[in-house]
Amino acid sequence: MNVKDLLSLKGKVILVTGGAGMYGKCIVEGLAQADGTVITASRDLQHGQAFADECKSNGLDVHAMKVDQADHNSVVELKKQINDKFGGLDVLVNNAVARTTKGYNTSLESLDMSLKVNGTGVFDITREMAELIAKRGGGSIINIASMMGMFGPDLSNYDGTDMGDIAPDYFFHRGGMINYTRYLARFLASKKIRANCISPGGLFNNQNPIFVNNYNKKVPVGRMANNDDIKGIVVLLASDASAYINGENILMDGGMHC
Repeated sequence: MNVKDLLSLKGKVILVTGGAGMYGKCIVEGLAQADGTVITASRDLQHGQAFADECKSNGLDVHAMKVDQADHNSVVELKKQINDKFGGLDVLVNNAVARTTKGYNTSLESLDMSLKVNGTGVFDITREMAELIAKRGGGSIINIASMMGMFGPDLSNYDGTDMGDIAPDYFFHRGGMINYTRYLARFLASKKIRANCISPGGLFNNQNPIFVNNYNKKVPVGRMANNDDIKGIVVLLASDASAYINGENILMDGGMHC
């Protein structure tokens, strides 16, 4: 098969949770630019719809739906809406993340909420959407973790700023996402569902210039990630071009940890 056909997402229905967020927008655009039908889902339907409308104005097939990943009934309702409107699902991108904690001394209540969304919620939505993918004959699950799920924090990146009190739960659940991917790769193989993970580095978003300078000096390519950097990887993992890639975690950090 021609490589262009292998990489095409034409005819594939793809759900991206948190698709109107920072990395989410990049992911949605990339998948839609490869001719996928993409659904962005989050609690803020108005924000998601505005982004979907922007994508449609650029000729992309993007739709917005609502889901509260901490609410099982909301997840089940999203599953029903996807099945009713699109006839099923081919790809799930677990991108949504709740940042509920404020630092090392955060409250236990904020940690509980973080784990409810980023732990239990991820498990819930993955299990429900995997049923839709299996009914279509198989497909792909792509988990978005972070380099912070692989390595401890480099506090020197924050020298000269007031950004150094890093929340611990992000390292906890992003690391768990990576190993959960391996579990899914084994457990869902009989249903012809592949599971892979992407662990991105920092995305440039006009952060404190001191932080950006500290960070960039440690990256061989000399910069933070931009909006296009994740597109190729996520399209690869969503497409038939990655049919023999399963259970992998791809570190996308510009060589920062090479």
